[in-house]
Amino acid sequence: METEMENLVPTQTYGMILCCECGREILSNPSNMCVDCLRCKVDITDGIPKHGNLLQCKKCERYLSPPATWISASLESRELLAVCLKRMKTALQRVRLVDASFIWTEPHSKRVKVKITIQKEVDGGTFLEQTFIVEYVVHNHMCTDCHRVEAKDFWNSSVQVRQKATHKKTFYYLEQVILKYKMHQNTTKISERPNGLDFFYSIKQDARKFTDFLTNILPCRYQSSQKLISHDTHSNTYNYKTSFSVELPPVCKDDIVCLPKKIAQQLGNLGQLLICLRVTNCIHLIDFNTLQIAEVSGSFFWRDQFFPICSPKNLVEFTVMEIEPIRNRHTKLGEGTLSSKHTLADCWVIKSNELGMHEDYVHTRTHLGHLLKPGDLVMGLDLKNSNTNNDALGLMKESDLPDVILVRKIFADRQRRRRRRNWKLKHLKGNSKDNDNYMEFLEELEEDKEFRKNIDIYIDGPDVQSSADETEYPTVSLKEMLQDLSLKDDVEMEGE
Repeated sequence: METEMENLVPTQTYGMILCCECGREILSNPSNMCVDCLRCKVDITDGIPKHGNLLQCKKCERYLSPPATWISASLESRELLAVCLKRMKTALQRVRLVDASFIWTEPHSKRVKVKITIQKEVDGGTFLEQTFIVEYVVHNHMCTDCHRVEAKDFWNSSVQVRQKATHKKTFYYLEQVILKYKMHQNTTKISERPNGLDFFYSIKQDARKFTDFLTNILPCRYQSSQKLISHDTHSNTYNYKTSFSVELPPVCKDDIVCLPKKIAQQLGNLGQLLICLRVTNCIHLIDFNTLQIAEVSGSFFWRDQFFPICSPKNLVEFTVMEIEPIRNRHTKLGEGTLSSKHTLADCWVIKSNELGMHEDYVHTRTHLGHLLKPGDLVMGLDLKNSNTNNDALGLMKESDLPDVILVRKIFADRQRRRRRRNWKLKHLKGNSKDNDNYMEFLEELEEDKEFRKNIDIYIDGPDVQSSADETEYPTVSLKEMLQDLSLKDDVEMEGE
């Protein structure tokens, strides 16, 4: 019985009619026309532009998103598609957007094609869907930011970094740290000055952010000043240009400094004559007589300043004749931390240009006992025969002054080291390189692992296997190197 009752239930049927235009049998619809005839009569894309223009900055390759926003977008990206649809937003308000996609074009053709599918209700209940192509022509138009960069003299804030030193090793280190943390991206211009660099910014907040960055990576101090450019009396608004003057300490790596006696006692009862190991966020000093080390912060240095007693040009080349490590040294009361990376030794040296002329060797104490052996070359200061002008040094007893202060060992031939160097660095445009000082900076990176912690080093060619006679100088391990990445216009490599 149930089966018979199911057979008696009426099934739903659809009425079929003939198209009033072509006579084709179709389902019933309010327009009484088939889809093909309806498309011939009604064009739902009417009023929607099929051609358009896109504005792209030729310098930074950003696209203009109306009314005044410039955004970065690659070809066939979602960001570029949003810019294209925004160009015809008003025309698409009368229809329903179903789909939008790119049609591939040659990247250099300056043409962007977008296939758009829309729906619209026609003749009281009939929905028509249609697909069409919109072609955009890309025109070059320089954005506001690039206009300001090209003007060269436009800036709202500047950061002036200065150091009273005879070489630029600190600026080479600063350059690499800036590149590592990408602090150069918002600058409109970087220019070189006799004692430093100038960084220009279009926004004051970017300049202040860069100044705070400098105070975190180097023991520096700064002052700010403002200059009134214009004043609107009606709205009571002022337009200023702000300058931040940043001063770096004159102490650099491998400098010999003489501390006043009071400051030396505050740092852990150190000797007054010290050697600067490196300059990072603080000044690292070592006492070559006791291996005591001290870290001088920026606030401490600018409260009680001290200065180097010589420049790198005053160092003389010595030859090591004898060396004897000191095993048991009498410690003084109140000594601070001792360096575990150096070895204290008694050393007898002679000037390299006087070698063979006499046998009057000069005795000194050095912290380089772990590196030196008889026959090695070392750079040092002949304090006995040098003319130094330093107030703290003038107050010291002559019996407390050593004849020679050894600073750093000279490794293999510089040209051979350069040929076998399998790494490279980036550098900023606008920062020139003094070849001698820059080569010394690269050698210091190889010799001091702590010094290159904040520096990105890139692989330059295949790894070179060192031979037995070329392993006497330090190198950068492959683990510390990075693969070379794509470079922007404001960054260059050494070989470029």
